[in-house]
Amino acid sequence: MHDLDHPSTRVGSAVVHRQPIVHPDRSVFGYAVRASVMAPDGSTEPESRVEHLVEAQYRILDPDLLAGDKLLILRATTRVMMGGYDLPPAGGGVVVEIPERMSFHDGAVDQAAALKQLGYGLALGDYTGLAAHDELLTVVDYVKIDVAEHLDDLDALVARVHGAGAHVIAERADSRDRIHAALSAGADLLQGPMFERHRSDSGRQLSAGEVQCFELVRLLSEEYPDQAAVVHVVESDPELTMRVLHLVNSSASGLRRHIDSVRQAVVLVGPRQLGALAMASLVDARTAAVGPLWSVLTRALTCARLTGTDAGYTVGMLSAVASHLRLSIESVIERSGVSDAIASALTDQTGPLGPVLAAVLAHEENDTAAVVAAGFEPIEVAHVHLAAIPEALATATALATPVGV
Repeated sequence: MHDLDHPSTRVGSAVVHRQPIVHPDRSVFGYAVRASVMAPDGSTEPESRVEHLVEAQYRILDPDLLAGDKLLILRATTRVMMGGYDLPPAGGGVVVEIPERMSFHDGAVDQAAALKQLGYGLALGDYTGLAAHDELLTVVDYVKIDVAEHLDDLDALVARVHGAGAHVIAERADSRDRIHAALSAGADLLQGPMFERHRSDSGRQLSAGEVQCFELVRLLSEEYPDQAAVVHVVESDPELTMRVLHLVNSSASGLRRHIDSVRQAVVLVGPRQLGALAMASLVDARTAAVGPLWSVLTRALTCARLTGTDAGYTVGMLSAVASHLRLSIESVIERSGVSDAIASALTDQTGPLGPVLAAVLAHEENDTAAVVAAGFEPIEVAHVHLAAIPEALATATALATPVGV
């Protein structure tokens, strides 16, 4: 299934990467999507050589499934710059990202202005502060600056962009230090994985509600869950009770009668949805801020499909929630009471489930080489991840409680 002895399985196809762009408070602003193609030696092919493969991917992308009601930023190809070819229709929240290599072309400013006239938003990628970009700065809405590459001159670059009237997206904001540097410099938005690795607050105590949620996960991870104990945990927590009843009585459930019994609701919802409900409570998912839960469920579903097991789902779910809540992995393992296989995967990506989690984390970080190092084909992980996105969005939307509840 993951045969790395055949390079042909790793090359010649575009791997689609999707990362959230968030406000400083981590609420989702939009999603950036780009495609890359691996060369036979494991490196990434230059964009100019594989544009036809990237464009083929763009033609089949569904912006609503990839970004929901948020902005979708797509990196331009030559055909895109010539008039929006291969893109979703303008006016639907699509932003065209202009790579640095295209920003120097004759007529780049005019092409950008024409795209804007069609209704597309504009972003300048790979910004390094060159004077040659000054005119483009007055046309684009957003400018991407790679935080990892520009830690020393970040303040000056951000000030220059703001002076031209554009907003700054700090790219590769994937660690606490980089996020701090970007925000200190005045960046407006951050791009990177939704959840950072190893982001724990030592000594953080769980609230009573969080303890109940992890207890529910522990019960559901058993080979034969104790139904009475599950019902008791749900009934003893008002938030869980509300979410279970809300879900089972929503129009999405298809039931023709109202359910008032928690016991009946637990049976109808089922173990996997109950686990997702617990995660919804942990990340405090609301209809106005469903992004974090969407990301949690996307990782969980991707891990589940790559392993073909419910244990994979649990690994993905708990790893994301631990990062989101800034909990140590050790405390999550202790509270959830999961198996040794799940614990090993969460702790150091070892054991039977560890490589799967390592591959999914690497894909979220746009690190194709690390996906290969974990023993997986980047194109396979990318396809499974993309397929999980719409299902995760549907589930996250159904699980989110109404605003004000």
